[in-house]
Amino acid sequence: MLKKVAYTLLCSAIGSVFIFSGYTKLYPIEPFEYTFVDLGFINWQIAPFIARILIGFEFFIGILLFFNLSLKKVAYKLGIATLLIFCIYLGLLIFFTGNKGNCGCFGSYIQMTPLQALIKNVVMLGVFFMLYKYHEGWELKDKWKMLRILPLISAFPMPFILNPIELDYSQAYLNKPEENFKLELDSLYNHATLTLPPKTLSQGKHVIAFMSLTCPHCRIAANKIRIIHERNPAISFYFILNGDEENLNPFFENTHTENIPHCMLVGGSNKIDNYFVYMAKTSELPAIYLVNNGVVEHDVYYIDLDQEEIEKWYTYP
Repeated sequence: MLKKVAYTLLCSAIGSVFIFSGYTKLYPIEPFEYTFVDLGFINWQIAPFIARILIGFEFFIGILLFFNLSLKKVAYKLGIATLLIFCIYLGLLIFFTGNKGNCGCFGSYIQMTPLQALIKNVVMLGVFFMLYKYHEGWELKDKWKMLRILPLISAFPMPFILNPIELDYSQAYLNKPEENFKLELDSLYNHATLTLPPKTLSQGKHVIAFMSLTCPHCRIAANKIRIIHERNPAISFYFILNGDEENLNPFFENTHTENIPHCMLVGGSNKIDNYFVYMAKTSELPAIYLVNNGVVEHDVYYIDLDQEEIEKWYTYP
């Protein structure tokens, strides 16, 4: 009997990991959504639905395991298959990009490298195989068997309820009334470090983003911009970064944006110095500006950043 209780608790613990993993991906959910776009076969409009469905799938497996329901018929098989797919994905991620950045297994709540996540999944697979061999769970009496459908009908709607999709999240930049202002690029040319900003920033159209190296929202925005840049390299992006240089490598390891043109704007006694604030015109970061011949035509919130809208603006006369 003690073994039965121990296996029951272990099964519930594994279920809790699945539930926790799904929940931490919800806030913020954008990095998880961007992962599917980054894979190349899902667009920006479908990704929010896919992300929530997969989180619901994690909830479903987790609930079954937590309550020790339908283990050998459903939960174990789905859990093992899911972990194997994640292991393959993490292995490919390490092979192509290296063991750097946050794998996203627990969202932004717990930072794990791909290798750490791979080891975690291998350990969980070992636990699964042990449970599959020795623990069949608890059988419900006939009059309660209908309760087995509850995890299915509750798990999948839950992510859509907890974090609803904003279907109209993006406004048409070309038609959005805004007050234009000149971006003081002379301050950038005179005080930037790390790399010399090109004088061409004052000519033509560019998407210029002001980011702090330690700002979590900036890292989400940088990841999104990287994906847009990879999908359409013709769009000119430029990062103006602020912070201690020791945080530069962790920023690039997390966002993989070292190939996007950038510079550092630091100086003075403050962490966010006067030059940076003077140019960004705001302390709310990231500040993303659509700049035409040195004039800011649109100020875009990073969640509203839309590849199609940027392309329209970029090609608009």
